Amino acid sequence: MTTTESRNSSDTLPLPAGRWGFDPFHSAVGFTIRHLGISKVRGRFNDLEAELVVGESLETSSVSATVDLASVDTGNADRDAHVRAPDLLDVAKRPTMTFRSTRIAQADEDWTLEGDITIGDVTRPVTFDVEFGGLVDIPMDGSRHAGFDAHGEIRRSEFGLDFAPGMLGDVIKINLDVQFVEPKPEAADTESDA
Repeated sequence: MTTTESRNSSDTLPLPAGRWGFDPFHSAVGFTIRHLGISKVRGRFNDLEAELVVGESLETSSVSATVDLASVDTGNADRDAHVRAPDLLDVAKRPTMTFRSTRIAQADEDWTLEGDITIGDVTRPVTFDVEFGGLVDIPMDGSRHAGFDAHGEIRRSEFGLDFAPGMLGDVIKINLDVQFVEPKPEAADTESDA
């Protein structure tokens, strides 16, 4: 297994162009919210899909993701059931949280990822700070993986999730650890002309 960290110019991503496949087995989306103002509750969503399209420039590159909100997991089944209930996420009416990038920009050696998050029928802008973990070649199957760590935050009140403001904090911090797999090159045409 070979690890590579590469940095390209400020107008490109350090990856070959193409539609990179998502690796759900080595990716996660977590969140943190304050409880009673004195401690933090941490959790994750177990069902995440994402897509990375690397263009010839940052302007033609994009990231999108979809989270199944019913897959929330805080390590406590009773609490998870309450989070899914109508007075919190109300997953019957808000089944997913989606992200669509609008801009990718380099910030020193890392990147900022701007986009829109939609929960239910409400869409709000968000910015993620993104750290590129590097590239790894997997000799077992010949694949190449790229890793990223992204941090951002939203305010739940902006999405109508305003239950118990004195009990739960307004700011929800979001963290994504994701891996993408380099697309396989098109098989070369080895047939000779007759």
